[in-house]
Amino acid sequence: MNDDQWQRILSLRQQGSRSDGSVSADRASPFSDLYRPIALGRERFVLAQVGQSLDGRVATPSGDAKEVSGCNGIEHLHRCRALVDAVIVGVGTVVADNPSLSVRAVPGVSPVRVVIDCNGRMPLNAKMLHDGGAPVIVVQASDVVLRCPEHETLQIDRQPNGELAPADILAALSERGLTSILVEGGATTIARFMDAGLIDRLHVSIAPIIIGSGPAGINLPPIDLLRDAKRPSVTVHNIGTDIVFDCDLRAGAAADKLEDRDKIPMAYPA
Repeated sequence: MNDDQWQRILSLRQQGSRSDGSVSADRASPFSDLYRPIALGRERFVLAQVGQSLDGRVATPSGDAKEVSGCNGIEHLHRCRALVDAVIVGVGTVVADNPSLSVRAVPGVSPVRVVIDCNGRMPLNAKMLHDGGAPVIVVQASDVVLRCPEHETLQIDRQPNGELAPADILAALSERGLTSILVEGGATTIARFMDAGLIDRLHVSIAPIIIGSGPAGINLPPIDLLRDAKRPSVTVHNIGTDIVFDCDLRAGAAADKLEDRDKIPMAYPA
């Protein structure tokens, strides 16, 4: 994507859903289908993004994840950040990676940074708490002492299982005008939003690297039959160093529930 194409996508974000010449021109971009749904996402739009290897790993067993995505994969992630109101990560991602969650690789405005820290273990020396960048919102359970009082904290009641409901988190962010959301990590955080049926689109960015072992990008509850697997509508985009699978989870919802599929058991894990 060249600078002119990206600026047209950014203009969609700024203009909203108004139809004018810029919107029409953007339809001609080869990246239009990939970024338009994010740029025009309003009332409530939730994107999840995973960058992984050919064998589905996001890091080595020791936690090294810094070069899983190629340079174009990193640009893609930063474009996704630039097109949303807020980016969400779990506190485990902050502990492991100490990210800044900013837009650095492409022009654009960094989103509000949201950390789900149910039990109050946010590292007080985390980079994002002190870098003077976009605002940080910490989401904690209502029964936990404030961890970062100098930053805005949303206190949410726990569910019976002791966790915070993703729907409650989105509702609290929506009350603050943050309705276009990127759920960036980690695997458990993405899985909880997916399992709750709250993800509109999932981008899986695959780099030509084989790690061999290590954590996966999404940790959904196990299933026994392939007929119960999620089958989203997918388009594939070659962005250079990486391949992006754009999964429309809303369009694929009906396929998930087809009754005439054979009951195919999952392979027993080796």
